[in-house]
Amino acid sequence: MSDILIVDDERDIRELIGDILRDEGFTARLAANSDECMAELNSEPPSLMILDIWLKDSRMDGIDILKSVKRDNPDIPVVIISGHGNIEIAVAAIKQGAYDFIEKPFNIDQLMVVIQRAMETSRLRRENSALRRKETVSADMIGSSAAFKGLKSQLDKVTNSNGRVMLSGPPGVGKEIAARYIHANSARAEAPFVTVNSASIEPDRMEEVLFGRETADRGVESGLLEQAHGGIVYFDEVADMPLGTQSKILRVLTEQQFTRLGGADKVRVDIRVISSTTRDLQAEVDASNFRQELYHRLNVVPVEVPTLEERREDIPELSRHFVAQLNKEQGLALREMTADADALLQTMPWPGNVRQLKNVIERVLILGPDKGEIEASELPQSASAEAEEGRVVLSSSLATLPLREARELFEREYLLTQINRFGGNISRTATFVGMERSALHRKLKSLNVVTSNKSGARVAHVEEVSEDAT
Repeated sequence: MSDILIVDDERDIRELIGDILRDEGFTARLAANSDECMAELNSEPPSLMILDIWLKDSRMDGIDILKSVKRDNPDIPVVIISGHGNIEIAVAAIKQGAYDFIEKPFNIDQLMVVIQRAMETSRLRRENSALRRKETVSADMIGSSAAFKGLKSQLDKVTNSNGRVMLSGPPGVGKEIAARYIHANSARAEAPFVTVNSASIEPDRMEEVLFGRETADRGVESGLLEQAHGGIVYFDEVADMPLGTQSKILRVLTEQQFTRLGGADKVRVDIRVISSTTRDLQAEVDASNFRQELYHRLNVVPVEVPTLEERREDIPELSRHFVAQLNKEQGLALREMTADADALLQTMPWPGNVRQLKNVIERVLILGPDKGEIEASELPQSASAEAEEGRVVLSSSLATLPLREARELFEREYLLTQINRFGGNISRTATFVGMERSALHRKLKSLNVVTSNKSGARVAHVEEVSEDAT
């Protein structure tokens, strides 16, 4: 980036600076007054501005232009020049966000040093912002199950468009990771990713947080939408957004501009919107809790994120990923998982989904030894039965049944768990449980266990038998 806009009412000065900058390899644009300056800014923001304080025959002076630039394009460094300079003007310019102040007549070498420093400072700020965004939350998509591949295929199709995506699924399935994956693989990857947690922001502060505000004592305070300019806004739990705010967000999506609270100027933004919800938004619309127009605007590309129950095959891979991640982020022990530990994790219930799995792995690493493999005995046991010195402690539901009924119930639940653990693959299940495939099929039929497609994966469940068929 080497595009510099020179704003000065003296033709000789601006052309001289322009010629010098071009000789140094920069691209120079010239403006003689505020109207020409704002036209150049609106056509394409420059990398740096050289701005004269006093502009003859202009609607705005240099300080007014500086305020406007710092409000709408805060990343552009501005170097102020003036032939009428004094300490009060210099202080006022620096307070309004100018990088430096140079008094006319200036030394060309001095001007070039200031420009080079301003450009380098701006570059470092952009790189630091990009690094902070990348380090905040991982966008790694981990898995190889059919359900995971189906999800990733859908996400890959929307990465390079500007279409609005609605991610749905229970808590903890990884909706924000999916949103960050879209961002990281899109043309907006170097621009901001801003999360709006609709559930955690107080309703009476929602508009201030989103749109920002302008006050006499504190000046301009940008909101989250303005901070996301050029990038992606992620509305987490969008169903919790207040109805009044919903109508204003609808207008932003239509016009790509808004007004700050307490302000009068329109703020233009270029943003892509990704939303998520754990609720049935259509039901919320029917109950008049969510605006139908906004629902249709946000739900352009609906994507359902599968639960961990639907992708049990991915649990060993996810577990190892979390071990490595926690080792890198917290310095916890880098331990391997035993086959028994993998098997137990794959058969456990996961109401909290991927988030719960990560919490379990973190707890094991914190409380466990620093060396050796992670054993099944270190993992929390299922609520239905516990291993205790070579015997199984029955749950109360099994203990009160006759042997035949208890055996049938155990076999059904055991085989359901194993089939879902292996992603609906009957051959792998038969090998693990030690049965011939044909014998397993007969056993499943006798237990009314069937498999069907769900979220791109084969899932086992009990088929309801009507009274007429019995």
